[in-house]
Amino acid sequence: MAFPLYAGVYLQHTATIILTYLCLALSWDMLVRTGQISFGVAGFFGIGAYSAALTALNLKLDPLLSIAVGGLAAMAAALVLGLTTLQLRGMYFAITTLALTEIFRVIVRNLPGLTGGPEGTVLPSAIFDGDPTKTYWLLLAIALVTIAISEAFQRTRVYFAITSIRHDEMVARSSGLDIFKYAVFVFAVTSAIQGIVGASFAQQYAFVSPEGTFDIDFTLLPIAMCLLGGMHSTLGPIIGALVLGSVAEYLKLQLPYGHLLVYGAVITLVILLMPQGVAGKMKEQFVREQ
Repeated sequence: MAFPLYAGVYLQHTATIILTYLCLALSWDMLVRTGQISFGVAGFFGIGAYSAALTALNLKLDPLLSIAVGGLAAMAAALVLGLTTLQLRGMYFAITTLALTEIFRVIVRNLPGLTGGPEGTVLPSAIFDGDPTKTYWLLLAIALVTIAISEAFQRTRVYFAITSIRHDEMVARSSGLDIFKYAVFVFAVTSAIQGIVGASFAQQYAFVSPEGTFDIDFTLLPIAMCLLGGMHSTLGPIIGALVLGSVAEYLKLQLPYGHLLVYGAVITLVILLMPQGVAGKMKEQFVREQ
């Protein structure tokens, strides 16, 4: 909370970006805990962003209220799509979510009267009139809620259900577990988080566009952060987001066009040397010392 009191505008902006990806990484990991891999993070991020921007612009909604609308829109879309796509398993589901992201982008691009088309939509002003401190606090609040939801998933009966589904779906079914119900529930919750983050992103920059808002980076970078930090936990994605977010920002300053190459090399080396991620390595070291 006190970080903005000691950091300048640039560091506050960097921290806000890291918190954005932290939320996306955690939401992706929560769904992975059910055994389902999604490549549709950017899709629900974009739905939230456009819902917030259009309701704020056309209905004159308060920016904070429009962010909530963005989350609800993404959740509603996930519920509708989940009733059909979650019948698919494994890579079939992953490929379907990737295709849905592109479908969302095409729809937005071809509705210029509503969405602004390829040029996008500009809002009159950014949330909090562009105040970086208040924007940082907003993303920090969203991140803390996301962490709380992740921990709730780890500490309630939902944890045992989704873990059993991931480890052995047939055994989970034979035990009377309603796999489909839990899968739809987790898909809706994680999509709502992605929608809220997308909505806050739209309000932060006061602009949305098909290419920028549905950017594949909003899917790939959170996945990379989870792989680096360690999956199936709350701590792993947090570590991954903090490390990769900071490294990426530093490399952008040092290598404006080559930072992604170094970025990819770092991820590859970590995955090869630490398959369980940083959090898994830390846990392994702690157990060994005990």
